Amino acid sequence: MKVISFIRTSLFLLLISLLLVFSPDAGSAKAKAVPPSVEQNISAPFATVDGAVPPPRTVDEEKMLLSIHELRQKIQKQIRDKTREAEKLRTDNDKTIAREEIAKLRESMATADNDFEKMATGVDTSKFKAEDQTFFDWKQEIFDLMKPGIMELKQLTVQARRKTELLGQQEKYQELLPMAKIATKNLHELLKTTKGQALQSQVQTLIPEWERLESQISNGLDIVNMELANMNDTQQTLLESSKATLKKFARTRGLYLSIALLTCFLIVFIFRFLQTFIRRMIPGHDSEYRPFQIRVYDLAFQVSTILAGIFAFILVFYVVEDWALLSFAIIFLAGLAWATKTALPRFWQQSEMMLNAGPVREGERLLLYGVPWLVKNINIRTTIENPDLGLTIKVPIRDLFDKTSRTFSRHEQWFPCRRDDWVILSDGTRGGVVALSHEIVELVMRGGSHKTYQTADFLGLAPLNLSRNFRIKEYFGIGYDNQADATGRIPKQLEDFMLGKIEAEGLQEELLSLRVEFNSAGASSLDLVVIADFKGSAGPIYNRLRRAIQRWCVDACTQYGWDIPFPHLTIHQRGNEAETPPEK
Repeated sequence: MKVISFIRTSLFLLLISLLLVFSPDAGSAKAKAVPPSVEQNISAPFATVDGAVPPPRTVDEEKMLLSIHELRQKIQKQIRDKTREAEKLRTDNDKTIAREEIAKLRESMATADNDFEKMATGVDTSKFKAEDQTFFDWKQEIFDLMKPGIMELKQLTVQARRKTELLGQQEKYQELLPMAKIATKNLHELLKTTKGQALQSQVQTLIPEWERLESQISNGLDIVNMELANMNDTQQTLLESSKATLKKFARTRGLYLSIALLTCFLIVFIFRFLQTFIRRMIPGHDSEYRPFQIRVYDLAFQVSTILAGIFAFILVFYVVEDWALLSFAIIFLAGLAWATKTALPRFWQQSEMMLNAGPVREGERLLLYGVPWLVKNINIRTTIENPDLGLTIKVPIRDLFDKTSRTFSRHEQWFPCRRDDWVILSDGTRGGVVALSHEIVELVMRGGSHKTYQTADFLGLAPLNLSRNFRIKEYFGIGYDNQADATGRIPKQLEDFMLGKIEAEGLQEELLSLRVEFNSAGASSLDLVVIADFKGSAGPIYNRLRRAIQRWCVDACTQYGWDIPFPHLTIHQRGNEAETPPEK
């Protein structure tokens, strides 16, 4: 029933996605998302932002058109005059100069024609000009795939860049116009005061050029001022512009992006379900450690899931014909492919480990973070555990690249102690383990004080675990007066005496074995050794037991009359040896 319910849910979500992609609203929005064409590139500098019809022509605009028309007539007249003068010239140098001047006049004429057409139509006519057809090589063809996305980013700042350009032109015209007026005025005054015919003729030829230049700068300044004024009138506030942009994004690209993400997640979800469903049909799927065929299947499905998700994500943008989002996706994938180029050896090593064919394998012992671990499952996030620590963690597979695992026997320990064990360290610390991990070990000592070690330092102190049974050896000396019985009767009597004391204090359940043996003949005593083995549950009273054994030995000497020796000092004299009284 769960499988049928899941299939129904998946099909329902897929149907909803397809309806959103192919619905009429999406189709209308799709038409708005096509690549920039000639019609979309039309820019009306005097129209409102929302495409409303511009207001009727004003008197100032008509005056500007008339001024530009008069400028065109003056330039045409100058071109005719220059052409006639060039025909009369004889030297090649003069003809070349004349042709350059005529070319400059024709450029000015083209500028005036463009200004007149721009002012008369109210649109930027330069965008209707056919672009030069140039040859694109294969590299350029690749970049053409990314061009819609780059153009979309440029479109976001087109208004700001256009306004900056107009302000620069305005500043330039405002700087040149006074200079052109002064030059024209100076030429007129010079013409009035000059009496020489040749000089007057030369000045008269300069006056039309400077008048034309002054008129051209003035007209350009008027056009720039008018376009700036219109831009300021139609400019929206930041809040209004943001709202309009968000609404447009939600209706078009936001919708497409949501559909693409939903489709991608749905594909990944379906593939994961199919992976689990088909995996159950492969023999050995329920084994504690996955067999090789299961590993190959899992790895292939993971790669297929990633590729299918990426393909579905891009396919949505292709279906809705949103070339900008498609371009962004291609740019992202190209960057991702470039970034992973150097990571191919690492991916190969990772694939080997996921197939259980690398240096680290499932079911083996691995040393990591200074602690041995049992490798349970190798995947992107590998599962390892330490039975003695009672800890299971997941680590990135990259942390295992320089490691090697090995087989182990069931008698090997995974850590010197467990929680609630009592240990003795080489620095003399004795305490019970209250917390331990691969990072820290915390001990509580008698009296309640706590002491914390880093795990590496703790292991370096060679902990002796008392909670898995322990042995106490205590040495005790008796005098040489008991030499006859020191190796037989006295050890037996002391052993029986101590067993009685242990039973009297209720420690017989903790005792595993007890022996008293002759150890050695010392300089001033016959030394016995008490060997007592206790259960691990007696670990907390380890030092108390050591003190008790010494106390019981003294009590036995008192009861049986064994003297307890102490060091003697003997002095030998020449001729008359005498032994001094014993000194302590």
